[in-house]
Amino acid sequence: MFGAPGSPLPLPTGRGQRRHQGGGSSSGGRKGLCKGLGEGMLGLQWGDLGCRVRNVRCREGSEHWENRNGVSLSRWMLPMSEQQGPQLPRCDGVVKTKCNLSRPCPANFFAFKICSGAANVVGPTICFEDNMIMSPVKNNVGRGLNIALVNGSTGMVLKKECFDMYSGDAMPLVKFLKEILEDELVLVASYDDPGTKMNDEIRKLFSNLGSSYADQLGFRDSWVFLGARDIKNKSPFEQYLKNNPDTNKYEGWPELLELEGCVPQRVF
Repeated sequence: MFGAPGSPLPLPTGRGQRRHQGGGSSSGGRKGLCKGLGEGMLGLQWGDLGCRVRNVRCREGSEHWENRNGVSLSRWMLPMSEQQGPQLPRCDGVVKTKCNLSRPCPANFFAFKICSGAANVVGPTICFEDNMIMSPVKNNVGRGLNIALVNGSTGMVLKKECFDMYSGDAMPLVKFLKEILEDELVLVASYDDPGTKMNDEIRKLFSNLGSSYADQLGFRDSWVFLGARDIKNKSPFEQYLKNNPDTNKYEGWPELLELEGCVPQRVF
């Protein structure tokens, strides 16, 4: 269990959950694992498709999720109005927060931000405690599922891998997920196609980490998620958007997703 038993924790923020039904067309994008993204940029800038870094810093916290489906979030979340985060330095009137969160996290909480990829053009990013673990700039992201493991007590990055879910082998992902320990946090960001190689075993492994949407994940869907093995209920830190030709923002892909929040440090 993360945090003191029964202690409420902070709400995740982001674009909000939206679910669309529908399928996709034939897959595109680069083949191969963890290759660079420079050749696929197509002249697009981070301001066009990337994370809303400049806007996120000054948001007033109005985009918080509600307690969906009556699930108790008391083990994970604390209303933002009750958070007592540290006083942080300002520069030109802008509060400097870890991972550029909309507001600082309380003591004994880790700050994180996860952005999915945008179409097959801009890769995903995973930030934890102001450490950009995975990003296109670091050249360590790839098509499929990008996953980072973090020690839930120290915040130390343990592993970071990307798994090609369109033309790759699913078995390395199965092995990776089975080796996750109870004191580890798993952070996941999709890019291009996270679902073609998804099978029942992988879906069950993600569900056991607290995912509510692993069972639905399919071709070219967008997905961001933070979970752990010792979650009794489903993780509140998850967003999912179905690939639907009628509602896709990009031709052949849904909108990118952004998830930020404060996760409690594991207390022994």
